[in-house]
Amino acid sequence: MSRPRTCGSEKAHILPFHRPEFAAEGRERGDRRGAILKSLTILRHAKSGWDVAVERDFDRPINARGRRGAELIGQYVKRHAMPVDRIIASPAVRVTETLDIFQPAAGLDAIEPLWDRRIYLASAATLIDVLRDTGKDAEHLLISGHNPGLEDLALMLAPEEGGGNLRAAVEEKLPTSALVRLELDIADWQDLDVNQARITAFVRPRDLDPALAPAMDDD
Repeated sequence: MSRPRTCGSEKAHILPFHRPEFAAEGRERGDRRGAILKSLTILRHAKSGWDVAVERDFDRPINARGRRGAELIGQYVKRHAMPVDRIIASPAVRVTETLDIFQPAAGLDAIEPLWDRRIYLASAATLIDVLRDTGKDAEHLLISGHNPGLEDLALMLAPEEGGGNLRAAVEEKLPTSALVRLELDIADWQDLDVNQARITAFVRPRDLDPALAPAMDDD
């Protein structure tokens, strides 16, 4: 059952799209600039069920493959000890159901998400405004919502020049249940702007279970 919505060495298993060495480099750059390093984790909702009859797109649930994908990505986050101290999310059913599975698998079930209606089908520009409203106390923020806004957000924040394979992979497609992690040298989310971030990880369900490809790549 979905939660109530109120708006307001593992190294052998590290995937090619996970480059943890960026974290150390980022901390060094942050220390030199005197800025507080923050991280942003972008999580697209799990694969939804188009065959379920609902009156509104907002109410569309996830399906069995989506549940499996959300669990796998959550387990990946826990395995690699990716810190998250705040979650903001679209209140759409397919997002709340994704987090119902993802959070326990990631060991993040103690965090109560802030459901923000602005995130529902939002553009990247709107998502940046939402992130700026977060303030400065959240160090490791996770946002969960929808495409194309989330994919565009990652590409707007990470400059094309020097983006490497990780950015190119995100640009190819951010499929359902996929996760992108970025690091930024900012002290306050109000200072967030384009071309500030480094993508340090990108993982898709099919990277963890090839049986989920390619069908997992669609909404």
